[in-house]
Amino acid sequence: MPNLIANLLPHLTAYRIPGVAGSGDSIHPGYGGQSISNLPATICEMLDCPLPGGEPLSEKWREVIGGPYRQVILLLVDGLGLQFFENFIHESPWSSWMEEGNLLPLTSIVPSTTSAALTSLWTGKTPVEHGILGYELWLKEFGMVGNMIFQSPAAFLGEIGALRRAGFQPETFLPVDTLGPHFHRAGRDVIAFQHNSIAKSGLSQMLLKDVDVWGFRTVNDLWVSMQAWLADHQHTPGYVYAYWGDIDELSHRYGPNDERVFLEFASFSSLLNRFLLHLRARGRGDSLFLMTADHGQIGTPRQEKYELRNHPELLDALIMQPTGENRLPYLAIHPGREEMVQNYLLQVLPGEFQMVCSTDLVNAGLFGNQPACRQAGQRLGDWVLIPQDGAYLWWADRDNPLLGRHGGMSSGEMLVPLFALRY
Repeated sequence: MPNLIANLLPHLTAYRIPGVAGSGDSIHPGYGGQSISNLPATICEMLDCPLPGGEPLSEKWREVIGGPYRQVILLLVDGLGLQFFENFIHESPWSSWMEEGNLLPLTSIVPSTTSAALTSLWTGKTPVEHGILGYELWLKEFGMVGNMIFQSPAAFLGEIGALRRAGFQPETFLPVDTLGPHFHRAGRDVIAFQHNSIAKSGLSQMLLKDVDVWGFRTVNDLWVSMQAWLADHQHTPGYVYAYWGDIDELSHRYGPNDERVFLEFASFSSLLNRFLLHLRARGRGDSLFLMTADHGQIGTPRQEKYELRNHPELLDALIMQPTGENRLPYLAIHPGREEMVQNYLLQVLPGEFQMVCSTDLVNAGLFGNQPACRQAGQRLGDWVLIPQDGAYLWWADRDNPLLGRHGGMSSGEMLVPLFALRY
């Protein structure tokens, strides 16, 4: 395999959006053809059903992937950062697959978080276009802050989907089209394999219109079910999507460098290896397997200085609790208190956060391509805090349980792998 990481990574690390700072380790999103938001248009192109208005990957990436193809499989491994994955590429079974496939780097989107990234992967749009700009968002139309994964009021625990009681309709919430109807009109089969716990979730309903959703219970169930589907549809052009989220969950709980996370991905890789051997044995050379991630993670040990309840002066200056991500908070500040907040951060948390006007970041393109959707400005608040290094802000009125996080712009969060294997 050519050293594609070494060849292409400098394009990602050198790119800078004008007016957007960050720590020395920061990566800016490559929406112009080097981001996961460019994958949908590329996949549609490979399946000979171009996505209207979609921007595919840059030529340097597309020429490696090739095409066209009869079928494309995309495996989305939640939380699989490039730096984490590189620990495995010289070990079995990945070392043998690296001889046959290609490994390329991509950037995530900003914020580097699941709700925003999955929406980009099912629309081909950037966050500022589709409006899913974080884990928790101020939804002015419903008068509350909503959790965009669980689709419940952010302060509620254990009430998944409760936003429906306020009139929230996941099927019609997005201001942009999703991929399912596009594939359907083009005569392409499209199926999504998701764990039973999320197969019928509000987020799935929001993203998977006109998609055949197959719930699985275990990883073995996933691979056997995918093999069965592919055997039954071996002559049909189509798109197969599979989502696996276990290492993200473990990384949040124990930190991304914990032994549990490494062992879990090693076990997953062993089972995936059997599936890839099956693909290669039955393949005709006209289909493509892709594996990528929505984001990576970084370790965030608990530190009291990052808990908002320990900063009452800062909290008093805010109209409401922050929204967005712990690693990319959005602030609504009382008029006239902006300078006070800026000075407080400089004096009490020096070098930890860069405070930037959200409108400036939208105009610079940090959140994606213009035109922005109508609701983007409200959901971003007036100011954005860009954490430096491992800083974060925890504002929930409960204990902080997370030892790993994402949402920010560090290389650990922003760089993800794209593994491509023709079969």
